[in-house]
Amino acid sequence: MESDGKRSAVSDVGAWAMNVISSVGIIMANKQLMSAGGYGFAFATTLTGFHFAVTALVGLVSNATGLSASKHVPMWELLWFSIVANMSITGMNLSLMLNSVGFYQISKLSMIPVVCVMEWILHSKHYSKEVKFAVMVVVVGVGVCTVTDVKVNAKGFLSACVAVLCTSLQQITIGSFQKKYSIGSFELLSRTAPIQAVSLLVFGPFIDYYLNGKFILNYQMTSGAIIFLVLSCSLAVFCNVSQYLCIGRFSAVSFQVLGHMKTVCVLTLGWLLFESELTFKNIAGMLIAVLGMVVYSWAVEAEKSSGSKIQSAKNSLTEEEIILLKEGVESTLIKDVELGASKG
Repeated sequence: MESDGKRSAVSDVGAWAMNVISSVGIIMANKQLMSAGGYGFAFATTLTGFHFAVTALVGLVSNATGLSASKHVPMWELLWFSIVANMSITGMNLSLMLNSVGFYQISKLSMIPVVCVMEWILHSKHYSKEVKFAVMVVVVGVGVCTVTDVKVNAKGFLSACVAVLCTSLQQITIGSFQKKYSIGSFELLSRTAPIQAVSLLVFGPFIDYYLNGKFILNYQMTSGAIIFLVLSCSLAVFCNVSQYLCIGRFSAVSFQVLGHMKTVCVLTLGWLLFESELTFKNIAGMLIAVLGMVVYSWAVEAEKSSGSKIQSAKNSLTEEEIILLKEGVESTLIKDVELGASKG
């Protein structure tokens, strides 16, 4: 039992590490690929389609070679999940274009409380005061180090609302699908990735044209752009797999907290690699966010341990009740036999 617990802990750390490293790596690769100072590949939605196409190909090869098994999930559930996931991607891109960077960051920060409320509505899930406090500390810390100018308009606000709601629902659904159909994270990803890839590659170029006025077929591809495109797609496979792994092992809320850890890493690496400005406000915010993440980890573990104690107490109480019930039944039978004998 102890060795199983250690193996599980190592697997948990591995899933977290894979997500952080691949996510930070893909952000850095995309920055070089998409920025004006890099290769100017300004087609974010279509790029996401390429990501899911490569992920779907890896899943297909894995199923064909027997490394993973394809499990049944109703097609209508896969379709509505893919629609929600694609609306999340489109909404995020539209929100970034229509709003200021400050409001875009605020909308991303709002996902944690939105996920908490949606899990309470959909799954009647409750959170302890310690977890709520830790989440607020993380949100405040990341807000301090990322939010600057805040400008918003009606279209931008609507896009942000769609993005936040769809992203939250998507992440909650990943966890519920894995439990509902007893399906592994990679098996579920291999079922959803092809649908997302086809839809994003079909509609993505038109969405990108609306966003930046450029059509992907007019882009002059270079060898450097191809190298970073392949790198981005390769990292996306690890990023997508680790996302499903983390949500399956933990929860959508924990995954959002992890996402803010990635924000801190990106800011730090931006300062180290790209000489981005790092002010006292950024450093203070990152320290608050890290403190919140430490408190969150402690609060979640405390919640788990208290829950297991309550469960064990319930189980022992049930055993006692069963013993008392058996004794009561046996004594009743004896009395009935004696009563029958006296009547005879």
